[in-house]
Amino acid sequence: MEAIEELERKVKQGAVPKHVGIIMDGNGRWAEARGLPRLEGHREGSTSVREVTRSARRLGLQALTLYAFSSQNWSRPPDEVAGLMELLRDYLLKERDEIMDNGVKLNAIGELEKLPKYVKEPLDALRAESAKNQGLVLTLALSYGGREELLHAMRALAARVATGAMALDDITEEAVTAALWTNDLPPVDLVIRSSGEHRLSNFLVWQSSYAEFLFSPIAWPDFRAKEFAEALLHFQTRERRFGLTGAQLRQAGT
Repeated sequence: MEAIEELERKVKQGAVPKHVGIIMDGNGRWAEARGLPRLEGHREGSTSVREVTRSARRLGLQALTLYAFSSQNWSRPPDEVAGLMELLRDYLLKERDEIMDNGVKLNAIGELEKLPKYVKEPLDALRAESAKNQGLVLTLALSYGGREELLHAMRALAARVATGAMALDDITEEAVTAALWTNDLPPVDLVIRSSGEHRLSNFLVWQSSYAEFLFSPIAWPDFRAKEFAEALLHFQTRERRFGLTGAQLRQAGT
């Protein structure tokens, strides 16, 4: 088994994606398979968050977006939701020094007003404190849904048309992109989903139009820096054509 340093060295020799999104799936099933409460899977998954974020920073990614809590997750059992909110609060408090010491800019997208006050206050504080950091942009998708994001954008654009601030013909792809919560992030190059499921689950629906997808059978609590580096190495084997032919790309490269 290769050391993580060697794997990351290999990744750096190729084209490193600017923006990676991760659907962190399998925490609950990981715990249940071990006879543990589901919350223990989420707790172990926070270690994976820490490892993968550190690896993303070492590899020079511009942005890492983590699907931490979906709009639909509010429908889970109340005890599990409460436990997840407590874990999120603990993460924000415990990771503050590492985020600041390493120049990470913390971002968050979603219907953040739905978060409980004891989560939203430390989230807002760390976002403000890290706003001028110039390193990796770590975005937490919280109370987030891709369809909900698109609805928010459509309503904002419709309101501008209704007030005469913009014309109907001004609603272009660029205008929609600018109205999204991710408007200040680069396009998504790679979406990773752990735990073997093969679906997007309402994550970055618009932004992933030309992203590469990697579905890992490994549950999120076992997905660490090694698995992340291996995913990026696999990404580097893909031919990204963006509607062109392979021949056109090869010709353009000469």
